[in-house]
Amino acid sequence: MHDIRFIRENPAAFDAALARRGLDPLSAGILAVDERSRAIKTELQQGQARRNEASKAIGQAMAAKDVDKAESLKAEVAALKDRMPALEAEDRETGEALQAMLAAIPNLPANDVPDGDDEARNVEIGRWGEPRHFPFTPQDHADFGPALGLDFEGAAALSGARFAALRGQMARLHRALAQFMLDRQSGENGYEEVNPPLLVRDEALFGTGQLPKFAEDLFRTTDGRWLIPTAEVSLTNLVREQIVAVESLPMRLTALTPCFRSEAGSAGRDTRGFIRQHQFEKVELVAICKPEDSDAEHERMCTAAEGILQALNLPYRKMLLCTGDMGFSARKTYDLEVWLPSQQTYREISSVSNCGDFQARRMNARFKPEGEKQTRFLHTLNGSGLAVGRTLVAVLENYQQEDGSVIVPETLAPYMGGITRLRPR
Repeated sequence: MHDIRFIRENPAAFDAALARRGLDPLSAGILAVDERSRAIKTELQQGQARRNEASKAIGQAMAAKDVDKAESLKAEVAALKDRMPALEAEDRETGEALQAMLAAIPNLPANDVPDGDDEARNVEIGRWGEPRHFPFTPQDHADFGPALGLDFEGAAALSGARFAALRGQMARLHRALAQFMLDRQSGENGYEEVNPPLLVRDEALFGTGQLPKFAEDLFRTTDGRWLIPTAEVSLTNLVREQIVAVESLPMRLTALTPCFRSEAGSAGRDTRGFIRQHQFEKVELVAICKPEDSDAEHERMCTAAEGILQALNLPYRKMLLCTGDMGFSARKTYDLEVWLPSQQTYREISSVSNCGDFQARRMNARFKPEGEKQTRFLHTLNGSGLAVGRTLVAVLENYQQEDGSVIVPETLAPYMGGITRLRPR
């Protein structure tokens, strides 16, 4: 959500920032509605004040036996009472229209975010690790994974496309990855573990920016709740409608949850394999902090996500997303892309975003700085630490052997119950 005061005071700067997002100028339309809204509020306030004043004057006129003046004042009060409901209705409608306009506009990009229309203009920040040289042609995980327990056919019979069942040693490896990530983020990196709800109301998804614009990407239940597309929704909304104690900041939260996405906008993309699923697990990272700390918190969160890839010895690169490739709520985003040998390219495995006060305004999440009377909006950040399914794919492909087996990374040994290699069944 955007600050209407900023738009009033900086309409040209607001439009210039929107242009970097590929949007036409919007300030004139917003300010026209805002001006009408303020005019209605002023008329309401003046009408209410005049009604109170006239009501008192009626008593004074009656006491003075000035019947004509009393009747005139009664007529004025009656007219004001008749006018008020229409004004109040117009006030609500105009206010809702203004909020709807503001709610549909994406966050403004940070100054150091590169301009660009799509991922082609993303900027590589750095790389870690060297892609493995295979003495054989590496296979796609979708080809050798079924022999190891990655069951696409059985899941499709149950649920349709973009679902998978993990069996035996494959399920154990997936669980090991998830538990390792959660332990690392909650232990070494200091994120508080949370087991949050998977079903949320409209206002939670509005708070983090999925609603109203991206409803088609979500699954909704028959009672009007929504399945979370990411634990970001549940974790971030834990401070909804709150004034957070300043001494509790920064608040760092993590959760391992199933996530559910309709993938409405990805028709034809990654139709094979385990990369893009309707249901998947992810370890999410969320930070809630003071505005002056969010840039440093962003770098810290990215480092926490990178540490998982480094511990698993998976080559990756770090990308700074351009204005045209960032998510709706983000002001700055880093993507971590892991190397997939079968595709001979890097694929996204984590997005780490600083949302500034954009989500906090939508949630009305604030804090009171020390020594100040007024509250300020918090800053929120979120990132994957990591997506478990995509990490599983990266492990399978990078650790595959010519005989179809997969070596288990040493880091996961404590979680694998003695299994050091996945072998074809």
